Amino acid sequence: MHFKLGEKVSFLHESGWGIIRAFEKKSVVVEDETGFERHVLLGEMVKIHGSHGDHMDTVPVSLSGKEAENDIGHQSKRLDDVLKLKDFWEIDLHSHELLESEIGMSNAEVLRHQMSVFKSFFRGACDKQVRKLVVIHGVGKGVLKGEIRDFLSQQDGVQFYDADFNEYGKGATTIELFYM
Repeated sequence: MHFKLGEKVSFLHESGWGIIRAFEKKSVVVEDETGFERHVLLGEMVKIHGSHGDHMDTVPVSLSGKEAENDIGHQSKRLDDVLKLKDFWEIDLHSHELLESEIGMSNAEVLRHQMSVFKSFFRGACDKQVRKLVVIHGVGKGVLKGEIRDFLSQQDGVQFYDADFNEYGKGATTIELFYM
């Protein structure tokens, strides 16, 4: 997945969000919602898409003194609201997006890595109750797409279908998640 400076991202294995501030060899420097800079691996975050992503600007980045004391409860409530407003998460599972190099890896090893990243992404989305995902898997021979769809067919509360052709071509799947 390609990221740009200033983009808003959410973390896969924890709550919270941030804004990309710099790029490094294998990681990205992200200023999180509390104003701290963190080094995050590319596969451990996703872009925040949709018109509701702009609401994140209303959450204070840092507060001091009395303002912090008065706002601490309100800030966590707004963060929870912001996470629920996101339209969807997107991940690009092309191997060149996930791996620095495929040299020495078999096709099966690359596929295992792609599926591991996908399952982690899926679990993170379920944990945060994200309602819609777009998974870019490419066209190729359809092996990765088949593996993803086999996995999804075994999950409860999941509906999936080809993503919007005009935006993604034939190489992506949209997943809708339903929670009780």
